[in-house]
Amino acid sequence: MWKYTGRERPSFAEEPGPGQESVWDYPRPPEVVACDSLVEVQLGAAMLVSTRQSQRVLETASPPTYYLPPDAVDWSLLVKTADRSFCEWKGAATYWALAYDSKKVPVAWSYEGPSERFASIDGFLSCYPGRIACFVDGERVQPQPGEFYGGWVTSTIAGPVKGGPGTGHW
Repeated sequence: MWKYTGRERPSFAEEPGPGQESVWDYPRPPEVVACDSLVEVQLGAAMLVSTRQSQRVLETASPPTYYLPPDAVDWSLLVKTADRSFCEWKGAATYWALAYDSKKVPVAWSYEGPSERFASIDGFLSCYPGRIACFVDGERVQPQPGEFYGGWVTSTIAGPVKGGPGTGHW
């Protein structure tokens, strides 16, 4: 059973430095927080998204996941895939691939009609920073460890974050 809920940091948690947040202070269940940082997603010279109106989903032990408003997305660069998943908090996810990718490898996902708690991210897009170039305030985002997760690792968070070897018991 998951025992971390953001109320108390475990002994192995890193102490956040100036300008950092600890992923161990994030709540469980997760919450959505508005963000005015400049968030950009690029495909070479093409800009998929550029916005200062994203939403961050914060959950204990995970780096933030940034959700980008649909009116900031160049949807002509994406196509829906047949992939689907279900999140216990948000509901059913739809996956997106680059329009020119014949293999249709998902690079992003969205929730259409998420649970009431996550209504503010309805139709918003989130991207896998390990599959597409994502930036927050000019900093290149690193992917959260593990193939499943979509968290955005930047210098503004202190971990460790779940997903890497030895984190399965968190």
